[in-house]
Amino acid sequence: MHKDLNISLESERALLRPLDLDDEQALQSVANDDSLWIYGLQDLSKPSELRKYMISAITDRQNSTTAVWVIIDKMTNKVAGCTRIADISWKDERGQIGWTWIGRDFQGSGLNKEMKYLMLTYGFEVLGLNRIEFKADERNNQSRRALLGIGATYEGVLRQHMKIHTGFIRNTVFYSILRSEWDTVKSQYFTNFKAVL
Repeated sequence: MHKDLNISLESERALLRPLDLDDEQALQSVANDDSLWIYGLQDLSKPSELRKYMISAITDRQNSTTAVWVIIDKMTNKVAGCTRIADISWKDERGQIGWTWIGRDFQGSGLNKEMKYLMLTYGFEVLGLNRIEFKADERNNQSRRALLGIGATYEGVLRQHMKIHTGFIRNTVFYSILRSEWDTVKSQYFTNFKAVL
């Protein structure tokens, strides 16, 4: 039986609230920063692109394959970006954390790590997933360092795997965390983090 994907996740620092079309204006103000899309499959600084992105994500949620959230930084009470657990295969007990973009003001603030903790806790302990995977552009060293910083295991590179919005065909690096590793990862990388589930 599929679990509820239309749910908020919260900690002391972060609130992940289910994405709604009413969030478009607040998200567009974050997405207008061109530097967020250097490695992007889409360029969401274009308003029509953001709208399509949101509709697609919400449709996937209705089809029980995606949980998608607006990221709210509780310290400033501002919308910081968007993220999701997607490509959920209930049969294979697998999902992917990604499609994450955070405004420049919030990068390096600890917000990303806190929300990854919330999402991993939800994925393993509520949804019952066995594997959560992550993908990154091979050139995106900031993202790759962040994934190692949450205890994800490097798995390898798929060469010329995906075309980004500029037409460049990127190599994609894969990482994952397994349910059997979660207790260790949680104790080593997420000390003092607490989810409100």
